Amino acid sequence: MSFVYILLMQATVILYLHSEVTGKVEFTNLKCTSFDPKFSEFEYCHFKAINRTFKYLSLKVKLYETPITNVKVNVALLKRFGGYKPFLYNVTVDACKFLKNPSSNAVIVYLHGFFKSHSNMNHTCPYDHDLIVDKLTADFLNTQVTEVISFPFGEFLFQSQWFAYDILRASVNVYVTLS
Repeated sequence: MSFVYILLMQATVILYLHSEVTGKVEFTNLKCTSFDPKFSEFEYCHFKAINRTFKYLSLKVKLYETPITNVKVNVALLKRFGGYKPFLYNVTVDACKFLKNPSSNAVIVYLHGFFKSHSNMNHTCPYDHDLIVDKLTADFLNTQVTEVISFPFGEFLFQSQWFAYDILRASVNVYVTLS
């Protein structure tokens, strides 16, 4: 057999295996913390397993000092390597400015896509209502992390810190395993 033929066969096998082996996202934990209960509180923050294949997370933040016209969010993706270490993204964005011009930051567009269609946080400031993420499924996240951008297998932490008027008000940490 010729060397070129062997290389083509190896490439075909690799492409086949890549198309057949895909990751699966599983929620492992969810932690929501309010740092200023006079400003906001989590009414609920949980993930549920309806059965072995259908799992989702939901959260609701009650806002007490509305309207809110100044919001910044720090989002970091961490991977577990003997503790959670920075991986790929750690960005801070002015949420009000971003939502006025969503195409201004491709990384934030991608990360906002994780929950945008399951949330009421899809408009510009001011926010004068409670904030909700409703039934964000592991399958939906699976599509985002295996088809949009391919992630390696492992344990990840999607960490977000929410600031209003430059004061840390809350954090939401979503722990997932990609296997």
